[in-house]
Amino acid sequence: MSIPSLDHSASAIVTRLRTAGCVFAEDEAEMIMAAAVDAAELERMVERRVVGLPLEHVVGYAEFRGLRIQVDAEVFVPRRRTEALVQQAAELAPARAVVVDLCCGSGALGVALVAALDEAELHAADVDPAAVRCARRNVTPAGGEVYEGDLFAPLPVGLKGRVDVLLSNVPYVPTVEIELLPAEARDHEARVALDGGVDGLEILRRVVAEAGEWLAPGGVLLFETSERQADEAVAAVSAAGLVARVATDDELDATVIIASRPDAV
Repeated sequence: MSIPSLDHSASAIVTRLRTAGCVFAEDEAEMIMAAAVDAAELERMVERRVVGLPLEHVVGYAEFRGLRIQVDAEVFVPRRRTEALVQQAAELAPARAVVVDLCCGSGALGVALVAALDEAELHAADVDPAAVRCARRNVTPAGGEVYEGDLFAPLPVGLKGRVDVLLSNVPYVPTVEIELLPAEARDHEARVALDGGVDGLEILRRVVAEAGEWLAPGGVLLFETSERQADEAVAAVSAAGLVARVATDDELDATVIIASRPDAV
């Protein structure tokens, strides 16, 4: 990319981003400048970031477990803390694992997991058409399939009883707390990817109610929740006849619930 007075331009961009409240202005400026193909696009991208669009939507991708995941406008941006969930899944996955990424968003979790495995069969699903379009651009090159529909409904029936790893990063923000989220999430990510209902666990309860019939013997369901919701999430798993344990990652500030069928414990 050729930008006149590169050093000056970089300095000016950092200043504009910092003035707009971007804490990591230098890093963001570097990413934006690397993504822009010319000076005109650079200016458009900086303007979009200054008015509050998530950086990942501006540059078109998110870094997740060392991978570049394409992220479209309004699609949920994968959080770094969710890397802890994928790490747990990678440690539990068997050889030639069948993986399902439910509520997949961009498809980041499933793609990152199969990248860590020697061999895997990947399926992903989301109810949001925009997320499905985005996920296909990430999942298809990884050899997977993406389906559009509500939770398990669009998955092939032949997957029942065959899923070794079920990733289900369901929305878990209570409805009344949506307005308290940072503007980047509240204003620029699909509400369906954030809203977990009255107590934040409504979607989760629907997932665990059906998970047992999709899991293979020895299969596991993994999902993320907040630390304060962990006890209620475990109770929801138990009520559905599954056995849960909690894994935490202090460095990433992540709380992951791992659930399995009683006959697989």
